[in-house]
Amino acid sequence: MAEGVSALRPEKPPDPYPARIGGLQDFVLKSATLCSLPSCPPFVPLNFEATPIVRVAVEPKHPSEMPQLVKGMKLLNQADPCVQILIQETGEHVLVTAGEVHLQRCLDDLKERFAKMEISVSEPIIPFRETITKPPKVDMVNEEIGKQQKVAVIHQTKEDQSKIPEGIQVDSDGLVTMTTPNKLATLSVRAVPLPEEVTQILEENSDLIRAMEQFTSSLNEGRNTQVFHQKTREKIGEFKEKLEQHLTGRKWRNAVDQIWSFGPRKCGPNILVNKSEDSPNSVWTGLPVKASAEAGRYRDLGNSIVSGFQLAALSGPMCEEPLMGVCFVLEKWDLSKLEEQGASDKQNQEQSEVVKEGQGDVETWSGRDEIQERQDGCPKPMEKSASQKGESVLADCYGPLSGQLIATMKEACRHALQVKPQRLMAAMYTCDIMATSDVLGRVYAVLSKREGRVLQEEMKEGTDMFIIRAVLPVAESFGFADEIRKRTSGLASPQLVFSHWEVQACTPSSLHLQAPFLRTSLSLHDPFWVPTTEEEYLHFGEKADSENQARKYMNAVRKRKGLYVEEKIVEHAEKQRTLSKNK
Repeated sequence: MAEGVSALRPEKPPDPYPARIGGLQDFVLKSATLCSLPSCPPFVPLNFEATPIVRVAVEPKHPSEMPQLVKGMKLLNQADPCVQILIQETGEHVLVTAGEVHLQRCLDDLKERFAKMEISVSEPIIPFRETITKPPKVDMVNEEIGKQQKVAVIHQTKEDQSKIPEGIQVDSDGLVTMTTPNKLATLSVRAVPLPEEVTQILEENSDLIRAMEQFTSSLNEGRNTQVFHQKTREKIGEFKEKLEQHLTGRKWRNAVDQIWSFGPRKCGPNILVNKSEDSPNSVWTGLPVKASAEAGRYRDLGNSIVSGFQLAALSGPMCEEPLMGVCFVLEKWDLSKLEEQGASDKQNQEQSEVVKEGQGDVETWSGRDEIQERQDGCPKPMEKSASQKGESVLADCYGPLSGQLIATMKEACRHALQVKPQRLMAAMYTCDIMATSDVLGRVYAVLSKREGRVLQEEMKEGTDMFIIRAVLPVAESFGFADEIRKRTSGLASPQLVFSHWEVQACTPSSLHLQAPFLRTSLSLHDPFWVPTTEEEYLHFGEKADSENQARKYMNAVRKRKGLYVEEKIVEHAEKQRTLSKNK
């Protein structure tokens, strides 16, 4: 029986008092429905608008207290329905929360209530996403690309990004062709940006995609599995119809039926489409298209190609962040050389068996053959078969073909991305602010300083309060609530909720007010942009002194991950002279 904070244990609690039930921590994770009748339908789990987006790594001050920390994080995960607890591949324990205030609340609860110990917390990690877009038609000064007179490019960053290593063929349409190290298989991959509607549909149906993948893997492994429920089948049909409605046109012809896999982790907002002639399987059926031994071999090698796609979708070329809204099209999958080698190996094996049989028949003459061989110095058929065996071993010195296909597919996808206009996507908060008209200008100043963008402003009827709706990058949200309260003397209070992913602009928002034409330029979001035309040099200067926000975020992530960052410490340095003499 509950009496405030304390609790009593009577045999039967009276009616006005609520009852508490203990001992369920081993059976209930977030929420559950308790009933004495087994026929009672469970309640629908609670849905929260806040999505966990900010993550930190947690470890104890003393390594011997790690079991106590794990137990405390398990209790925190059960107590807070909006928090997530992850264990990375490196062994780090990661705490994922909805924002700065929620993160501080969870850390305090972990220290004082659940783990009851001192812990070390890393800096907040903000996730980003990588994507590609269509080539821009206008430059940063809103002039059509290709009709201006190019001037000398001082910065060579963009040219360095477009360099393609040797052994990789890239055509004018962005088709990348690569060959495995042993030259037995050839892959041709193209990267195409997905429409925003399709990306949103994939994100909303991630649980359904995960269920489809589990069912497909069970069928391929030959395990006994239950058939999909009728409602699940209807959801899959509706999901496929939505994709077909948005993927229309000549470029997306039969693309939905040829979807091979989703990624990353086989349930993400990226797709792999197989347009090769020997299509092994489809994500909608889970069964090989051709019921033959050849199809089974293609399916085994196809798993390696899917694994390479998953690795490429998990870490992009810009800053090793997951991809979003990208479609990889496998145009060609050539294994003709592998078939020729298989036929030659089979023929060599038959010849070696014939030689062994002949050797058994003339076993009694082995001593005489050895003497004759020493005198003549002529090689026997056994030496020839041994040399052929050595050549086959040399062909496999690069490792198994499956591993080569994984690495080749991954590199082909990364280069297919690099030949397209790359963009960095940042997580965005929806910011609702209530403020009076006296501090409205200060609110706008704080939002502009932190790269925010006002979407709507309306006055509440009957009051002098304004309701401002804006979007703010998650990376700029730390300390935002405290700063806006200080600047407005507590007259404005913001509320931040994760909203969506947005392509990050390379120029500060203050420049958008000075030059409205920047809002319509797709070059605005290019993290590798440098001035190349006369008009761009006149507007942005020779060095393009305005800070590239997208490049700033990209370099910060690369530094955190220990990747190479190309930046200049001193640029256009000038010798300084002191006016006073040294005394």
